[in-house]
Amino acid sequence: MKSILVFVLFAATMCWMMFSPIYRHVLVVRQAVLQQETDYLLEVGASGTYGYIDTDMIDQSRSRLAGFGLRPEAVEYEVSSDNGLGATNPAAPLPRGSGLRLTMSYPYENLFQIDRLIGLAPVDENARMRAFGIKMSEYVP
Repeated sequence: MKSILVFVLFAATMCWMMFSPIYRHVLVVRQAVLQQETDYLLEVGASGTYGYIDTDMIDQSRSRLAGFGLRPEAVEYEVSSDNGLGATNPAAPLPRGSGLRLTMSYPYENLFQIDRLIGLAPVDENARMRAFGIKMSEYVP
C-alpha cells in the first residue's frame, strides 16, 4: 500500500515537473505578445498621422494576434485618453500632448490547471493577463 501511494505521489510530482516549464513558457510568451501589440498600437495610434486608435486598427491587431495563436475574439481592448476626450474617433484625433492609453487583456485559459497536482489552487477562471501602455499623442491638426 505504501509503495502504491509513493508511486502515485512520485508520478504526480514528475508530471508537474515535466510540464511546468511548458505552460509557464506559454504564459510568458502570451504576455510578451500582448505587451508588444500594445506598444505597437500605441506607437501607430499616437503618431502624428493618426492621434487615435479606431476599430480598424483593433481589427488588424486581432488578426496579428491570431497569427500568434491567440483567440482574437477573447482579446479585450480598452482605449482612453488622460484628458477625457474620445480616443477612438478618427474625426476628432487627440491633440498633441494628450495621453493615449491602451489596455489589452486575454484570459489565462486554464494554463494553471496542472498546479492542482501538487496542491496549488489554480488561477480563477475569469482572471485575465493584461498589458498596459500610455503614449503622448503627436498629432498636430
